[in-house]
Amino acid sequence: MALPKVLVLVLAGGKGSRLELLTETRAKPAVPFAGVYRLIDFPLSNCEHSGIADVWVSVQYQPQSVNEHLANGRPWDLDRTTGGLMMMAPFQGSERGGWTEGTADGLWRQSELIRQFDPDALVVVSSDAVYKLDYRDVVDAHLGSGAEVTMVTTEVEADDAARYGIVQVGDDGTVTDYAYKPDEPATTTATNEVFVFSPTETLDRLQALRDQVGEDGLEDLGTHLLPAQTKDGLARAYPLNGYWRDVGTVESYWQAHRDFLSAEPPIDLDEPGWPVHTRGGRHSAARVLDDGQIENSLLSGGTRVSGNVRGSVLSPGVVVEEGATVLDSVLLPGVRVRRGATVTRAVLDDNVVVGERATVGGEGDITLVGREAEVEAGAELAAGARLPEPERS
Repeated sequence: MALPKVLVLVLAGGKGSRLELLTETRAKPAVPFAGVYRLIDFPLSNCEHSGIADVWVSVQYQPQSVNEHLANGRPWDLDRTTGGLMMMAPFQGSERGGWTEGTADGLWRQSELIRQFDPDALVVVSSDAVYKLDYRDVVDAHLGSGAEVTMVTTEVEADDAARYGIVQVGDDGTVTDYAYKPDEPATTTATNEVFVFSPTETLDRLQALRDQVGEDGLEDLGTHLLPAQTKDGLARAYPLNGYWRDVGTVESYWQAHRDFLSAEPPIDLDEPGWPVHTRGGRHSAARVLDDGQIENSLLSGGTRVSGNVRGSVLSPGVVVEEGATVLDSVLLPGVRVRRGATVTRAVLDDNVVVGERATVGGEGDITLVGREAEVEAGAELAAGARLPEPERS
């Protein structure tokens, strides 16, 4: 059975004025995050890992900052002969031409191209939040529901709820009430700016709404479109239970970075099955935690150090746990040195695990541990040793 044809529209055109100086010379989706990423990397990585290769990015304000970062879309596997990444700039030449005045207005302006593409599901996402989500799961739930729109939802703090679209949800998952940035939110269940629409029905409704509002404009999705779909009983909720944080204000942007400084970050940016990708690199920034000590060493992206590292080179993804010591050694990608272990004058190949309180190497010849080998907890591997031991000829 063929997979549904899915089109993702990333709304990257807003000015992002709430980020103040950060968006004076760059678009909000191009704002850096967590050292090496840009905000737009999160939805694009979600597209990649969801197996969705048709991604359109709608740009308007400071588009060069987004265009330079995305280029041909290669980091997210979007550099394809057919499909892949397409940039949607403002245009002239038809009644739908001109500057976009809100997210719903932008969707209306691109509606003819969407109809020509003829997707089974249209996923519309913003690019100012940090999260991981399999969009295919939401699409599958939507297509079997009979809804016109499925809103991905999350729980927010009560004192912050007025910044979002707030919903009330029935026992069967139907959205019974939708309020866009209400002064007095009825719940703390917010839409997180990921929507799956039934394309034909939604675009037909959007045109009808456009005819009604005329010069006043469609504005944002939450102004007319989502309330109308909710009123007709055609909106459903899809709860996202994992981490999600909107970073559209200076305060929330700062707080999100604090989240990722914890010993166990809320999401693993280097998760083997779902890494966040970016231009120019495939790993998160190196992290030195409270007890970590580094001297005269090279740290690659994705490393995490809670122990003591001196005179060593740590490749991407290496973890040195609290109380561990690495001296004058070379650790290749994915090595983990557990609590209380010591590695001295050694070379450890990919994905080696050194168990707790184990000792590897020492003064003398260089010790070598082969790919994916494990040094058991408490074991001692002498200077100059090889693990596994080479076969004798």
